[in-house]
Amino acid sequence: MARHGESQWNGVAILSRAGLEDVVVGIPGGPGFPAAEARAVSAGCGGVRVHSVYVPNGRSVGSEHYIAKLEWLKELREHLAQTCKPSDSVAVCGDFNVAPEDADVWDATATSGSTHVTEPERKALRDIEEWGLVDAFRVHYPQPELFTWWDYRAGNFHKHMGMRIDLVLLSAPLADRSTYALVDRNARKGKQPSDHAPLLVDLGS
Repeated sequence: MARHGESQWNGVAILSRAGLEDVVVGIPGGPGFPAAEARAVSAGCGGVRVHSVYVPNGRSVGSEHYIAKLEWLKELREHLAQTCKPSDSVAVCGDFNVAPEDADVWDATATSGSTHVTEPERKALRDIEEWGLVDAFRVHYPQPELFTWWDYRAGNFHKHMGMRIDLVLLSAPLADRSTYALVDRNARKGKQPSDHAPLLVDLGS
């Protein structure tokens, strides 16, 4: 296991039965506000370079946290460009705190102007994908209103008022191996569940 965490909120990890090598903690030189946080770890895993990320929330549009979020996403793309090639087997997985399109939110009008859905955030995510990554879930499920996160308040999970902000982005060699994807909604139904549901992607053999 490779992990990078803090005592309170932030942390990421990679677990592998195939073993891990060349572990890199954080994004070297990556930004944060007010300081760099435990939001990224990467490692070689059975021939695949796996990146586990927890993108900053951004809090409110225009705030220092929002600006730091955009910088963090930019640095993530630069980190990929400096350490990997699109022709490599690369996976970037985690909570991106960005809903890629209006189809990934329950109501584009209700969420307009909030973090997670602004054009600068979405462009920063597109820049990462355009480096050479594919949204694995969308390979199998193009339809709208399939979510991975629901606010705890007001029974939003049961009202189907959510967002798709947890992503598995794969380079072409891995995307070609993808056989299915699944959001495990049952994991969101426990007595003290996370506000996120696990996203599973199978790459076959």
